[in-house]
Amino acid sequence: MDKLVAVGGKQLNGEVDISGSKNAVLPIMTATLIVAGNYKINNVPDLRDTRTMVRLLEIIGAKVDYTNKTLTIDTRNCDNPSAPYELVKTMRASFYVLGPLLSRFHYSEVSLPGGCAWGPRPVDFHIKALREMDVDVKLDKGNIIAEGQPKGGDIIFKKKSVGATGNVLMAATKAAGKTKIINAAKEPEIIALGEFLIKLGARIKGLGTDNIEITPIKNENNNVEFDVIPDRIEAGTFMIAVATIGGEVSIKKINCSHLDIVTNFLKKIDIDIKINKNKNSLLIKSDGKYGAINIETSEYPGFPTDLQAQWMAMMIKARGDSTIKENIYSDRFTHISELIRMGANVRLKKETAYIKGVNQIYPAPVMCTDIRASAALVISALSADGQSEISRIYHIDRGYEKIENKFSQLGANIKRVKS
Repeated sequence: MDKLVAVGGKQLNGEVDISGSKNAVLPIMTATLIVAGNYKINNVPDLRDTRTMVRLLEIIGAKVDYTNKTLTIDTRNCDNPSAPYELVKTMRASFYVLGPLLSRFHYSEVSLPGGCAWGPRPVDFHIKALREMDVDVKLDKGNIIAEGQPKGGDIIFKKKSVGATGNVLMAATKAAGKTKIINAAKEPEIIALGEFLIKLGARIKGLGTDNIEITPIKNENNNVEFDVIPDRIEAGTFMIAVATIGGEVSIKKINCSHLDIVTNFLKKIDIDIKINKNKNSLLIKSDGKYGAINIETSEYPGFPTDLQAQWMAMMIKARGDSTIKENIYSDRFTHISELIRMGANVRLKKETAYIKGVNQIYPAPVMCTDIRASAALVISALSADGQSEISRIYHIDRGYEKIENKFSQLGANIKRVKS
C-alpha cells in the first residue's frame, strides 16, 4: 500500500493546472446511460473514482475507453440495469446510476452506497423523490430496486441535496410529463449535468436557481461531446495550501467565479489574490502568516463542506482563535484527531470546531480517513518542520489527480513510496 512522505519548510512557487471536476464528471458519466449512443467527454481526471465509474458502466454493458483525458463511451448495447455492492460500497456516487437506469429501462437495482468513512449520507431524499414520481421503490437484501417509468410533477426538497437533485434531473429527462424541482441544489456541478442533459435533448430551465423545470427528451441526440468543468475543490485546496505554507503560485485552468467564496475569505485574512478571468487563472501570494477567521459550511454559493478540512489545516496555525461550523455533514471531523497529532489545538463540540492557533506544526505519522481530510494532512505536513508520513492515501487518489506531482512541481518535498 502506498504512502506519502512529505518534508515541510519549503514555500510553494510556480504554476499548477487544475484538473477536471470529479463531482461533475461522475454524474455525467452515468447520464450517458439515458440515451443509447456514443459520447465523448473531455477534461476527465484520472482518479480512482472515475476508474471505478468506468468499471460500473462496463458492468451495465457500456464500452468505455480513456485516453489523454478523454472518455469515449458507447452505451448502445447496455442491458444490465444494476450496480453491485462490490463497486457501490467504494464510491457513493455510484448511486447516480439510479435515475439514468430508470429513464432508460424503467428498472434499476442499485446497492445502498458506501464511500468515505465519515458518517452516514442517507439516500432518503432520492427514494422519496422517486416515489413521488410514481416509481415503485423497495429495499431488498441491501439493494434499492426501483421499477416504473418516472412521471413528472413537483418535487419539493425540504433540504437542498446535490445527489438527489442530480438523480431527479436524470430521471426527469424521460419522464411522462414535466418535472419541477423546488429547492434544488445550485452547485456548478449540477449546472454542468443539466447542460449535458440539454445536449441529449431535454429542455431545462432554471439551472443555478432554486427551482428547475425539466421538459423530457422528445428528439434524442445520441452523439454528444462535452467538456468537464474545472474542479473548484482542487483549486480551492491549492489556494488554501499556498496561503498556509506561503509562496507565490499561479493557479490555472479554473473557473474564477466558482471560487468566489474561497477568494473572499482568503482576502479577509490579507492573502494577496489577483484574479484573471480572461485567462481562467489567479495568482495567490502569502508569507504563511495570517489571522484567524470564523466560517461555516453551507450549500453553494456558501463555503463548501469539501474544503472544510483544508481550511482547518490553515486555521490551526493562524494568529488567534477561530471556529468552523459544519452544517452539511455533522460527522465530517475525522481529521481533527490526526491534526492534533501534529500539534493542533482543536476542540469539537457538536457541529462546531473551536481552534486555537499554534506557533508550530510538528511532523508526525498520520492516517487519511476520507478524500478531503487527506488533503488537509498534506497541507499540514508541508507546513511542519520535518518529515511526516501519510498513510491510507487511496482516499486521496479518489479525488486528486497525482497530488504529490502537482505539489512537487511547486517546489514541495513530497513523494509517493511503497509501504
